[in-house]
Amino acid sequence: MSDPAASQTKPSRTQGVEAAEVAVGETLTIPVVVETARIDKRVVETGRVRVSTRTENVDQVLRESLRSDMVAVTRVAINRTLPEGEVPPVVREEDEVTIIPVLEEILVVEKRLVLKEELHIRRSSTDEDVEVPVTLRRQHAVVERVSPDGHASEQMNPPSTQETTP
Repeated sequence: MSDPAASQTKPSRTQGVEAAEVAVGETLTIPVVVETARIDKRVVETGRVRVSTRTENVDQVLRESLRSDMVAVTRVAINRTLPEGEVPPVVREEDEVTIIPVLEEILVVEKRLVLKEELHIRRSSTDEDVEVPVTLRRQHAVVERVSPDGHASEQMNPPSTQETTP
């Protein structure tokens, strides 16, 4: 029923490993081997970068409009004696003129409050365009790549994003 030649195990060599003979009905345990990979990292200096700055002076003329406020003070003599119990005048504004009362007490047989004068202050404004020469400083970064043996191999000067011409 079974072929005796088929039940015989023939020794064979597979990839340099000798095959074992196993009889019918016997069990053979074959160990399984798993390989794992591991990656290691290390720091390697491939070069250096040297950064320096250069400052230059740029002469420009700045233009701006300046506002000046001026006041004119006019003294207005009043010389009015205030009756007893009258409220002294306060600082007030009339027709864009600020009026500041100046009071004085004088000694008579009786004391009286006399409004001596008022200061009338008128405000006016003028605009003036001015030009002022100024010197501005601007810095540029110079970047050089330096190899491990100390030689500068290239120079990178990216254009400034804020450069303007007057």
